Amino acid sequence: MKPSLRAPTAGFTLIEVMVVIVILGVLAALVVPRVMSRPDEARVVAAKQDIASLMQALKLYKLDNRRYPSAEQGLQALVERPAGAPAPANWKPYLDRLPLDPWGSPYQYLNPGLQGEVDVMSLGADGLAGGEDFDADIGSWSL
Repeated sequence: MKPSLRAPTAGFTLIEVMVVIVILGVLAALVVPRVMSRPDEARVVAAKQDIASLMQALKLYKLDNRRYPSAEQGLQALVERPAGAPAPANWKPYLDRLPLDPWGSPYQYLNPGLQGEVDVMSLGADGLAGGEDFDADIGSWSL
């Protein structure tokens, strides 16, 4: 019998390749959802930090002027001296500018508040009151 001149072929069988593809698919199915929710989690944390800063500025406003800005004056009273009544006696600029929430909407201000003396809130990812998960409202009461 003659020895074979053909070298043994090295490679993977179709079954081996399919097993690797299935394993990679399972790993991707487990990892991708966790990585994809990270930006939404970061937006919620950023909104809570903004609300805490706005509440600090409102407390300073009240300390200087003996009351919070009215609902009509809103959060803009932290940036510009309010023209309407009640006129603040010792107004100072409390913020350089008003931030938008991480979803690009203005923060909501209620005086009197529903949860506290005043409330500052973001309506979440959907921009509507209520909601669950990342669509839920984030407010000064939840800090």
